[in-house]
Amino acid sequence: MSVSWSELGAAIALYLVLEGVFPFLNPQGFKRRLLTLTQMENRHVRLFGFASMLSGLALLHYFHS
Repeated sequence: MSVSWSELGAAIALYLVLEGVFPFLNPQGFKRRLLTLTQMENRHVRLFGFASMLSGLALLHYFHS
């Protein structure tokens, strides 16, 4: 499987767009979520990150195969 630089750039650009939607639409809610995140234990944050990575990999596999 070969990924071109333009595909990688497009993926990063899409990630940035999606990351910016929530703070743009609801800045106050975004701030509350960040405050909640800072109060969570590291293991919970790590578990959430791991679940997010697995979900992303599963979606990539589903859509790319």
